[in-house]
Amino acid sequence: MTQPQTWRARRTAYMHRVHARRAARAKPATAFVQQPEPRTIGRVARGRQLLAGNFLFAGTLTEAPSASLWDAGNRSALVLEEMHGCTWLDDLAAIADSRARAKAQAWVQDWITRYGNGKSDGWTPDLVGRRLIRWINHGLFLLRGADTEASLRFFRSLGQQTIFLSRRWQTATPGLARFEAVTGMIYAGLSLEGMERHVEPAIAALAKDCETEIDARGGIATRNPEALLEVFTLLNWAVLAISESDMTPPQSVHDAIARIAPTLRALRHSDGGLARFHGGGRGMDGRLDNALALSGNKDLPSEGLHMGFARLSPGRLSLVVDAAPPPQGEASVNGHASTLSFELTSGRRSLIVNCGSGASFGPEWRRAGRATPSHSTLGLEGYSSSRLGKPSRILNSGQELLIDRPKRVQCEFSKLGDGERIELSHNGYQLTHGLTHARTIDITTDGRGLVGEDLITTLSEDDEDRFAKAVDQSNLLGVPFSIRFHLHPDVDAVLDLGGAAISLALKSGEIWVFRHDGSAELTLEPSVYLENGRLKPRATKQMVLSGRTMNYATRVRWSLAKAQDTPDVVRDLAVAEEPAALDD
Repeated sequence: MTQPQTWRARRTAYMHRVHARRAARAKPATAFVQQPEPRTIGRVARGRQLLAGNFLFAGTLTEAPSASLWDAGNRSALVLEEMHGCTWLDDLAAIADSRARAKAQAWVQDWITRYGNGKSDGWTPDLVGRRLIRWINHGLFLLRGADTEASLRFFRSLGQQTIFLSRRWQTATPGLARFEAVTGMIYAGLSLEGMERHVEPAIAALAKDCETEIDARGGIATRNPEALLEVFTLLNWAVLAISESDMTPPQSVHDAIARIAPTLRALRHSDGGLARFHGGGRGMDGRLDNALALSGNKDLPSEGLHMGFARLSPGRLSLVVDAAPPPQGEASVNGHASTLSFELTSGRRSLIVNCGSGASFGPEWRRAGRATPSHSTLGLEGYSSSRLGKPSRILNSGQELLIDRPKRVQCEFSKLGDGERIELSHNGYQLTHGLTHARTIDITTDGRGLVGEDLITTLSEDDEDRFAKAVDQSNLLGVPFSIRFHLHPDVDAVLDLGGAAISLALKSGEIWVFRHDGSAELTLEPSVYLENGRLKPRATKQMVLSGRTMNYATRVRWSLAKAQDTPDVVRDLAVAEEPAALDD
């Protein structure tokens, strides 16, 4: 693994090792106090691949049908993180047959043999919390048919990891990892013999984090919609576990759930999936609906931004726009340069998308997925609206933080006679080129179309001077720009009318037409759709409006509308199948 980057990180890693080895000498826990109920959900397709010996972690595939999981794969930080987090248990449990159970039992026992002594990279509070939740959730699955010695080893390791977590949870990475660590401690304290003393401190920590880590509008610092769903799910589980133990969950936890629920509804597209921003995917099918139902909260989103995202949803359309500065500091370790990008869904079919997170395909794809050209917005050639800078001070896997972020991002909503308007701007290119990007989108009340305008302009004399220098550096050819509209892989796109329009056919039968005002060149180019659970990115296309700006203000207008013979409502009953883990 890459070594920690700072003295602080080295000291934290050293203390993890010290407390891991101390905890490994303890001999606690011999049984479950109560039978745990599995709550995490896995992917059947991925489980089948694991059984076949195809180990895909962090974009690295190792084919080893007869080897232990712990002998597979390289030793990169991201691969080890996925392996030691044990989320693969969810996938094996999703199959739940005798073969899957035998593999799960063997790999968990192998982990205990190899790493249970506290001498591995898996002993961090971020990973221990995640691992505890999985081991406890699938406890009965892992113990069925096991002999007495294997059961004792399993319970002893659970207790040792709980002791470690009780001493190191404060150092967990803020955000989802912190909530996993605290929830894991609650789970362990309520489920394991002799661990009861850890419950109250963990509940108190959860209550405090609900007040400090979840803002007044139900958002988290990373601005990752899928991570917010995971936090929401953990809070629901914690409340249920505490209540079932005849204890009263803190009011701050209930309040956090009440704040998050409408925010998740605002970030959900009309097809039920989450908007894909800042490292998050659309989420597993049904997970969001299940979490909302479990919470019992039925509040609808209020007006304005939710976790920095704007939503318009007339008719059968849903439009979600990134309308706030990107995450900053350590929260930006998975952040994207996606300011003013949008996703558009019609009914149950995605139309305009962002490429998504490339983290599951390795570091190069991860970096590419974070850049502005991977998003449906305007970018200047060779530049992103935020730049990737120094590695995280806390994490030791070399992830880069965002720097040179847009400092001023504006968003205004207004009503039109036949629809709604959203006006946005950001200054992410002001320091480098003297340019501010402004985007206006008008959307009709019936959801049959939208009209957009992208403007890059200078706002001051200083901006004009910077812009003049940028033009000089281009040999007076002008600053090149591109406005990208990435398409979902299921969209069939055809360039029409000599480049004046593009026809878009959805699998539902809907036909959409994209047009522009002629001030830029329209092309249809290759793109990728980065989706978890696949070996490679999916090939797709993108519509690109490109040109060069020589003036202090350059304006490009475009529109996207249903073809006249496309009805308002299309009968669309097809259900998308879950992709096989190794599909191309």
